[in-house]
Amino acid sequence: MSRSSAPIIAVVGAGFSGVMTTLNLLAQSRAAKVLLFEKRAPVGLGAAYSTHNPSHKLNVRAGNMSAWPDRPDHFVAWLSDQGLDVGPGGFARRADYGRYLQAQIAEIAEGPEGLGRLVVNPDAIVGIAPSGQGWQLTTALGRRYDADAVILALGNPPPSRPQGVDEAFAASEAYIADPWRWRASELPEGSVMLIGTGLTMVDVALSLDDAQPGRPMLALSRRGLAPLRHEGAPSPCPAPPSDLSPVALIAWLRQTARQRGWRTAIDAVRPVTQVLWRSWSPRRRQAFLRHARPFWDIHRHRLAPEVADRIDAMRASGQLVIAAGKIRELSLGADDHAICKYRARGGKAGYAFRAIRVINCTGPTGDILAARDDLVRDLVRQGLARPDPLGLGFDLDDDNRLRDASGEAIPRLFAVGPSTRAAHWEIIAVPDIRGQAAAVAKTVLTDLDR
Repeated sequence: MSRSSAPIIAVVGAGFSGVMTTLNLLAQSRAAKVLLFEKRAPVGLGAAYSTHNPSHKLNVRAGNMSAWPDRPDHFVAWLSDQGLDVGPGGFARRADYGRYLQAQIAEIAEGPEGLGRLVVNPDAIVGIAPSGQGWQLTTALGRRYDADAVILALGNPPPSRPQGVDEAFAASEAYIADPWRWRASELPEGSVMLIGTGLTMVDVALSLDDAQPGRPMLALSRRGLAPLRHEGAPSPCPAPPSDLSPVALIAWLRQTARQRGWRTAIDAVRPVTQVLWRSWSPRRRQAFLRHARPFWDIHRHRLAPEVADRIDAMRASGQLVIAAGKIRELSLGADDHAICKYRARGGKAGYAFRAIRVINCTGPTGDILAARDDLVRDLVRQGLARPDPLGLGFDLDDDNRLRDASGEAIPRLFAVGPSTRAAHWEIIAVPDIRGQAAAVAKTVLTDLDR
């Protein structure tokens, strides 16, 4: 591939990670051409912002959701221009944030920074192979494209199949494997069981209630922990030392929570979360995941007050029951209803729940070996990618380059967004990803200039 012409960079995926990486590439280089591949239309939404349900709100305040770190008021100003009364401390609708991202694409793609240098391809990439010093990408439609560098922005993959769901039940109409690809309005009337009690469960429960108010639901997870709510404005608090062990961090959180409140304590860790994670050994990371992750998640990833109010009301009325337990058996009754038998956590008591549908709400899987995505499978098969030891995503070097099967970093093959969680841990929220997108764009362009 000739380097006498402008470099060509392929970005695979056009959710927030892919869009922001693309926009940073165009803004940081006056020559680079970007090929943006996205199989879903429209571009820029991904699973998170493609929802049309007004009940689905961002779980980060609008004042922290600017796409541009150096322009913190950018999103709030855009909301105001659109006639939407959401201040910095408010929580915007996710659909509106999707429109905001699309506006960023249009502004740069049609302006001097991107005119003629951004090509959007509505097709899926199913294969990537080395080609000279660069790469050749193959789409689902059989087209081939050459690129000097590739950035994978694959977003959140569907959840893996939970324990207790066997092959036969998974193949039945009663089971919904992907919580982001279904329509609540098309479900028959009746009770629904939700496997998982995190943020995905909250979205699904709201959609079910909007489509059929009062529909009974059981949400089941091992610990029965549900996301907590945002409350009040964040309070300033010094960050903890960046060299704490997981045990020392928990101790710091407990002490600070007693003095300043747990929300302030959790928010104070945010500036150093990635530094702490990178400083821990694999053994320490594993210990954190095993013992603290469920509690970290419900405190760290909180609900907008309006959403929390609805969930609280559904629970108070008995419409939504959140239980801690383990599935013993899932089977189909004679009327095609699902019969779930489960054992309560910490006891021997057994329960049964009859549902018209069972929906997998366990959240995105990080196990790339279990991926259903053709591209991820192809990368693993070729030895161009390998899972991290903890099963959180791709194994990467410090600059987000993929490591091959032998552990060597692969030149000009990068990843951004949730699939890089093994390297950064906190890399699913906009404030984290926007910084990563800018840094990866800079690294890619530097590599290509050498």
